[in-house]
Amino acid sequence: MRLSLIACLLLGTGVVAYGQQSMPRMTSVDPMNGKVGDVIVVTGENLQKDAVAKVFLTDGKNDTPVEVTEQTGTTIKFKIPVKAAPGRLTVMVLTTGKDAKYIEQPVKVTIDEPDAKTDPH
Repeated sequence: MRLSLIACLLLGTGVVAYGQQSMPRMTSVDPMNGKVGDVIVVTGENLQKDAVAKVFLTDGKNDTPVEVTEQTGTTIKFKIPVKAAPGRLTVMVLTTGKDAKYIEQPVKVTIDEPDAKTDPH
């Protein structure tokens, strides 16, 4: 009796764990800095479209959405947007699903000042 109870508990725990979606986790960014329009590649796990709905650059107060150009389970490529303020910004994701969450990732990108000679902005 006791063994069957333990087996049922383990099976139930496995079903609950299987039903939960794994959280996106970014581990690296390349290049670590860039200018408006440059493409940044972030690598990690659980980055596919059914886990990550949107990507942002944030300074903790201002969140700037980015244009994702490619997305797989292990990489997201995005362009640095025109509205991105120069400085060191954190990559943040919005997860998918009914309990969607904004999650700041442990990776940062430095947005370089535009070159006044070549950038008309």
